Formats: sequence, structure tokens, C-alpha cells
Amino acid sequence: MKPSDWRTPLTPEQFPSIHRGGYSRLTQRDAEVLSGFVGGNASTSGPDLAEANIDWLRIYRGSSPLLLKPRTTDEVSRIVKYCHARNLAVVPQGGNTSLAGGSVPVYDEVVISLKLMNRILSFNSISGALVCESGCTLQSLLTYLEDRGHTMPYRIGPKESCQIGGNMSTNCGGMHVVRYGSRHTAILGLEVVLADGSVLDLVTTMKKDNTGYPLKHLFLGAEGTLGVITKVAIECPVKSPSQHMLFIGISKFNKVLKIFQRSKYELGEIILAVELISTECMKLLTKNLKMPNPLSVDSPFYMIIATAGSNTKHDLEKIDQFLSWMRREDMITSAITESCPEKMKVLWSYREKIAVALKHEGVCYKYDVTVPHERFFDISSELRSHLQPNPPLIVIYGHFAEGDVHLNLVLPALDPSVRERAEGHMYAWIQEQGGSISSEHGLGIQRKDKIHYSRSPGAVEAMKRIKMTFDPKGIMNPYKVLPSGPPEVLGGLVKSQL
Repeated sequence: MKPSDWRTPLTPEQFPSIHRGGYSRLTQRDAEVLSGFVGGNASTSGPDLAEANIDWLRIYRGSSPLLLKPRTTDEVSRIVKYCHARNLAVVPQGGNTSLAGGSVPVYDEVVISLKLMNRILSFNSISGALVCESGCTLQSLLTYLEDRGHTMPYRIGPKESCQIGGNMSTNCGGMHVVRYGSRHTAILGLEVVLADGSVLDLVTTMKKDNTGYPLKHLFLGAEGTLGVITKVAIECPVKSPSQHMLFIGISKFNKVLKIFQRSKYELGEIILAVELISTECMKLLTKNLKMPNPLSVDSPFYMIIATAGSNTKHDLEKIDQFLSWMRREDMITSAITESCPEKMKVLWSYREKIAVALKHEGVCYKYDVTVPHERFFDISSELRSHLQPNPPLIVIYGHFAEGDVHLNLVLPALDPSVRERAEGHMYAWIQEQGGSISSEHGLGIQRKDKIHYSRSPGAVEAMKRIKMTFDPKGIMNPYKVLPSGPPEVLGGLVKSQL
């Protein structure tokens, strides 16, 4: 069943524990005033509003009556200031590629789309510091930087549609974390519109700036619950002139572990990414996207190892030595070594299009978790056993270098009962392994009530205090990140917001 074949229920119907907060309801006068702030770049009906109300996976759907598209920080500030005064809840929205329901309304929140705020403001080729508005897509930034001999410090699948503001808000990781670290590593500064409409200017292009509390880091991973990111300053590395890729087939998981461990010794400083793809992924790519296996032999596991260095001769010698070891020790079933940019782009598509192939297969409940490397695939057998006698299709792939598992439950239709059975068992198992229930996709609405599996009561309480400090009315992206509670109204809010 394709996503277009089912009707997504409203999110509150799927999550009955969530209760609407004590917010005002949008009036016609409110809509007129708010639309005036953006010069008419607003929708109260039609396909734009419908798309803003539903997530990419077609699992979460809200009922916002108003979509606003500001072009400047000042317009965002005026919108939020008005909503704060009127006690209207808002949802900041980037490319709406969230996989945890964090970027769409739950009830009737006003949607603030940042897509028209897409200007690159400055770039320093000496320091690599880029300053841009939050609506710039990752692909537009990659194109701009590559023309100037630089690149972005991260890469994720939906690069044509995801926006840098959303990437920062979720603290997305992507494929290059093993080389460049998380967004906390590369971020230089932010501009954020706070819940009362005031503008917090944290923009700097200095790599070293230890002046007071590092406030910028609070907004990375906050998913718009503390404010609206409107500008980003980020350090961009030089694009490596020597880039290569290994695409290998592997017969056993114990060999996957040995190859990864050996790669850190053999390839070391030039490793850019290490990605793992299961045979189920390859079959779905072939079935749904007509992408034939690029290797001559089908294998249970496929690994992509990308490298980036400064000396082609040196890098290829290291790769050849590593490849010789894998063949000599019977570690691989087949392999491709590629250096042509266009051919590497094709091979990368086998990793980047898995989510699209899964979406064609049916309803996909996606989970993004971190476990010890040696337990990477154990979660699949755990869930399959727990969901007997009729387990759904379970598909695994992910960023193996970081132990980041992208686990997918594929069903013919939305089925909250299967989701609930799977999540309770899965998160308890992950907690036992010392893992994380949220690697890089954020908590959103999907995992907010499961936060205790990865964070102590004291940590959650500290987060609530931070939320109350920055957003005492709770109008910023409500019902996300922090856990639900009893539905008593307190101070104009439902406790489940806090």
C-alpha cells in the first residue's frame, strides 16, 4: 500500500494521552493581522496548508488553519510577538522532513514556514565561516560552497528539501559525523526569535568564543520548543581533492565488525563515512525504485566506506592495502572501488534512497537509535521475536561508524497497537544496552513520552526548567520533546506541555 492510499488520522486520535493546551483559538482577525505581517505570504486553505499539516511519512497530521511564510527575521519577530500576546501556539517549520513528527502541528497551532528565508549572507574562504538564513536547503549550500572549494560538515538524505534551520533544530547527524562531529562541533552562532518575539543575536564567525554560557547549544536539538532559529553561522571544511569510495558485500556480521575495526587503523584520518545497508534494503531498492544491485553477488550486508584526503596517490595506496587485507582474509564477497564523482553519486544513492524505497512499501514507523556496534542487528531479532506470531517487515540500515541504527517497521496500514507493542519492548532493550532512543532524528511527538529511557528524572526536570525560562506560556512547538503529564490546566497551560 502506498502513502497516497491511506488517510492519515489526526495526531490526537493516535495519541490520546495528549490534550490540547489552554491556548487561544485563531480568529479571523488574528489571521488577517498575522497575514499582514508577511505581506500576504500566507495560506488559510489549499495544498500548501494541507502539506504543512502532515509529515513526510504521512503518519502525523495536524489541523492548523494558518500557514505563514515570513521573509525576514523582523517578520518572524512580529508574528511570534503577536502570538505570545494572544496566547496562540506556533510551530516553526523548515523543509518538513522530520521523521519524528516534530515539524508539524498537533492541533491548531500556527505554522511558521522558513522556506522564503533562504539567503546566504556571507562566506569567508579563509576561516570557512558561512552565515545564512535558516531556510537555505542543504543542497543549495553544498552547491554554493563547492564552487568555492568548500563543503558542508554534514550530509543527510533529503538534502534537496531539508533546511539548515531544521537541521540545527534537530541536531541531525548524518553520514559525516565520524569525520566532522555533530552539529555542536561545527556551529559558530545562531540568531533566534524567542517566545516573546525578542531576537537573540548569538551570531559570530569566531571559532573560539568562550564568553559566558554557550547559549547557542541550547537550541540545537530543541526542535523549535525554545525559539525559532532564523540565522546560522557554521564552520565549513575545505572540500577534499581526493575522494574515494568502497562499496562492499559482506557475508557475516562478525566480519562487518572486523572490517570496521580494521578500517580505523588502515584508513584512519581519511575516513569520511561508514554506512551499513542490509540485504532487505537492497531488495526494496530493486523492487520499488528499480535500482539493481551494483555488486555482482548478493550479500546479507553491504558497507559503504567513503574517504576524503589531500593526496590521491597516498589515499589510493591506503585503500588498496585495506582492500587486499579484506580479500586475503576472506572478509568480503565482492567490492567496488570508485573515484569518479558521478559514479560515487550513484553509489551514494543506494544509501540515500532507502527511505524512499521503504515509503513505497507501506506505512513505515521509523526509529533512530544508538546501540553498541556489536548489537547493531540484534534489535531486529529482538523485535521480530517479541511481535510474533505476525511480525511486520523489519528493515535495518544506518550510520555504522556511530552505532546509529535506522530501524523501520513496515506495515500495510497504520497500526498504533503494533507501534506501542514494539516501542515498549524496543526502548527497554536499548536502555539495557546503554544506548540512546534518539540518535539524530529528535524526539518530536513520537518519542517524547519515552525520554526516560535515555534521560534521568533529574535531567528531564532540568529541561522543563529551561523550557519554562525561555517559553513560560508554552507556545513554541507544543506537545513535542518533553513528556506528557496529567491534563490539569496550570497557569494557562496543560501540564503535558511542560
